Amino acid sequence: SKRIAALEGGVAAVAVASGAAAVTYTLEALVHQGQHIVAATTIYGGTYNLFEHTFPNYGIETTFVDPTKGVEVFEEAIKENTRVVYIESIGNPNANLIDIQAVADIAHKHKIPLVVDSTFATPYQLRPFEYGADIVVHSGTKYLCGHNDIIAGIIAIADKDAAYGKKLELLIKSEGPNLSPMDSWLLLRSIK
Repeated sequence: SKRIAALEGGVAAVAVASGAAAVTYTLEALVHQGQHIVAATTIYGGTYNLFEHTFPNYGIETTFVDPTKGVEVFEEAIKENTRVVYIESIGNPNANLIDIQAVADIAHKHKIPLVVDSTFATPYQLRPFEYGADIVVHSGTKYLCGHNDIIAGIIAIADKDAAYGKKLELLIKSEGPNLSPMDSWLLLRSIK
């Protein structure tokens, strides 16, 4: 966790059992019943399914916006009850790029955190915190590990004292999605 936080330029990180767990726990800390997410359309299919099919069962609505139409679409989709803006640093599956700083500026103007899935870029290529992201998630299974021998997820945060940092810490301690010691060692081996 300390190594990932350092690589990302964040203040803290936690390794969890999968990339899907990283996304789910992050959003569980940020969004609750009656609240809203703005998300890019160019996201991993499993994340899309979480937003489109699972979260509505908990009273959480998502508005999907096409980032290829410009960053203005994010601001146009923000509602009074929006609690998070969610993007990928390199969109899945089309490898589109989003101006992270511009989207962060829009989110922060509305006092909303920006979550960036940076699985494709990894901190070797891009550090979203340097462009205004508040939380960065990864599927460690893919490029961080690269050896095809573990399933892992990463959650890194820019501000440990933010309310979402404390909620996330409580969720992780309460629900136990942590990465196993052996998988943690294999992930460390891979990022050296």
